Amino acid sequence: MSNTTELGTAPVHKLLFKYALPAIIAMTASSLYNIVDSIYIGHGCGALALGALTVAKPFMDICAAFGSLVGVGASSLLAIYLGERDYDKANKVLGNVIVLNIILSAIVMTVGLIWLDPILMAFGASEDTIVYAHEYMEIILFGNILTHIYFGLNSMLRSAGHPRFSMTATIVAVTINIILDPIFIFALDMGVRGAALATVISQAVAVVWQITKFLDKDELVRFHRGIWVLDKGITYRALAIGMAPFLYNIAHCFVVVIINNQLKRYGGDFAIASYGVINRLTFVFAMIVMGLNQGMQPIAGFNYGAKQYHRMLRSFYLTSLYATGVMGLVFILGEAFPEWVTRIFTHDTLLIESTIKPMRIICSSMLIIGFQMVTGNLFTSIGMAGKSIFLSLTRQVLYLIPLLLTIPMLFDDPLDGVWWSIPISDLMAAVTAAIMLWIQISRFHRLIHEQETWVATTPPEPD
Repeated sequence: MSNTTELGTAPVHKLLFKYALPAIIAMTASSLYNIVDSIYIGHGCGALALGALTVAKPFMDICAAFGSLVGVGASSLLAIYLGERDYDKANKVLGNVIVLNIILSAIVMTVGLIWLDPILMAFGASEDTIVYAHEYMEIILFGNILTHIYFGLNSMLRSAGHPRFSMTATIVAVTINIILDPIFIFALDMGVRGAALATVISQAVAVVWQITKFLDKDELVRFHRGIWVLDKGITYRALAIGMAPFLYNIAHCFVVVIINNQLKRYGGDFAIASYGVINRLTFVFAMIVMGLNQGMQPIAGFNYGAKQYHRMLRSFYLTSLYATGVMGLVFILGEAFPEWVTRIFTHDTLLIESTIKPMRIICSSMLIIGFQMVTGNLFTSIGMAGKSIFLSLTRQVLYLIPLLLTIPMLFDDPLDGVWWSIPISDLMAAVTAAIMLWIQISRFHRLIHEQETWVATTPPEPD
């Protein structure tokens, strides 16, 4: 109980540190796993296998997006209900997360396995990379239900006041994954299949770990009878709130597909592999920002539900400041040390040379990415689904896709146009987010002023 009520009383900077640090550690560990996984595949299976992993990633992200549709939406809703002290609905949210994830993951797995090869070819696979991509995704799809439940329960743990337990679950999964990767890839000579199998096994162990917490009878939010029947109101609100990150992830995946196909058209498989290397760098630091967002989410959601708008805004301001600093490090690494960063993933000279220029181009916009990510998360955290959805789609759909399809034709080397479309869209999306944020913050300040006026003019109740 105290873990949740402190969200409305403890100093915001201490809460953000308490909730964000475990999430950052967990997300950093997860991103480091992705780097280690790429290093193992790049050095153990070759540059084409690394390119295949880049092709498979958007499909893998689409599968995970359905998990975020439920998990992120439900965790935001859980925080709001806890702020409103509606504990019965809070527990029903937990049961609905499990049921919805099982249903969605079964659908995604079935569709994915039936049309696996056509999907991978549409996502940018070539005759040289399709074999690796197929072997990897086949196993990932079979374990899709574990992925959904794993991400969903981790989100619920944070909103239920257990950020450290959520962090531990992630670290458990990452540690097991890193241990199993070299065993399956090298010792058992399973190649990319081994990397995928290691991922599924590690998530299965983490799910068992998460379930133990929600079986504890001393917990305010826990498994018990009566929470497993889908509630129309909860389901609708959770899916509505989760629609923003879901559409963002889906849009991002399809943008990656367009990028992969444009890169294949103008630069070939090595251009796709270069993009994969750059993604690994930005992914590490973006995951740290996501950790900050996850720390902010229960604080903002709880205080919004409790009508403590000044605390909600302070959590946003602090998170934005830290996120900008984090992405500033990506800017420095990408601009000053692109060759050094690339050598971490491969010893292929051609791949190293082809990655330096695009890394500098893409990293040129990193200073504004953090603010953009935190702003979108604010609207998600307080249940403003429509605004969050709009912000989620601006960069990917309204700006980046048209730029990817038009700008390459304006360059002597169309490949440069593909690279430059990414930072240009980032700038346009950041401006859009800033305008929407200014309008919304003005409204919150009016509400705060009305609250202060009411307190000042209302006489105290008699003893």
